[in-house]
Amino acid sequence: MKIGILSRNSKLYSTRRLVEAAEKKGHEVKVVDVLKCYMNVTSNQPTVFYMNKGVSEKLLFDAVIPRIGASVTEYGTAVLRQFEVGEVYSVNESVAISRSRDKLRAHQLLARKGVGMPITAYAHSAKATDDLINFVGGAPLIVKVMQSTQGKGVLLAETKKAAESLINAFRDLDTNFLVQEFVKESQGADIRCFVVGDKVLTAMQRSAAPGEFRSNLHRGGTATVVRLKPDERALAVRAARVMGLDVAGVDIIRSAHGPLVLEVNSSPGLEGIETATGKDIAGAIISFIEKDSKKGPNRVKGKG
Repeated sequence: MKIGILSRNSKLYSTRRLVEAAEKKGHEVKVVDVLKCYMNVTSNQPTVFYMNKGVSEKLLFDAVIPRIGASVTEYGTAVLRQFEVGEVYSVNESVAISRSRDKLRAHQLLARKGVGMPITAYAHSAKATDDLINFVGGAPLIVKVMQSTQGKGVLLAETKKAAESLINAFRDLDTNFLVQEFVKESQGADIRCFVVGDKVLTAMQRSAAPGEFRSNLHRGGTATVVRLKPDERALAVRAARVMGLDVAGVDIIRSAHGPLVLEVNSSPGLEGIETATGKDIAGAIISFIEKDSKKGPNRVKGKG
């Protein structure tokens, strides 16, 4: 197969591992920076071209693996849509990626399907500040910027006064954000479940560094292998399915009333989970693509 990996940096661990895994299985692989792509949007011959070092080429792939960073979501998904129009298989569709990147939309879709999540609130009016705080059970609470990754833009307000200040500050900056319940019993730990197809391949528990409430490895958190309970495994697969993602990192926490979904990531990093678990996640993704792409180009899964 000819496989295209849509990644802005060929040196990133995840990109390198996918290239290695694909080449090991005998596939031809090309890493493509989506910002260097341009498109011929026509009904009879939809094509994607790539400008690299002053040379233009038409991109012809049997399958693409989108590793689209949050900062280039809009253009990256536009390029991916063009491949989809041209009947090229993508392991994650553009619509699914867009769903997962919009935190409010993702929460609404999960809520509609009855997927357990921490209590979450959203509003535009400054007059609703008290109601937002009360909806999630008061302080301490979490304030999340809508467009954020790796724990950036996720803040803890330990008192009502601090919560009011954060909410009003974000509103003054005209920044979209969510207010979310702080689940104390999780003790600064979450679980990253790596879903491929309809299975959780493996999972790791991420624990926050001392003095930090965010468990992200990029913020000094530590990772250990964790054994999932059946309901946790089922929740992770269901959350990925609601988003329409075949490859996803589903972050869950353990609460007093069962597992809850924090986020569904459409471009989960491989370094942390491969290092922690010793699993060949990249190889499993390529194996899934080999099998799933035989069905032909993917069609949009889920609704919304």
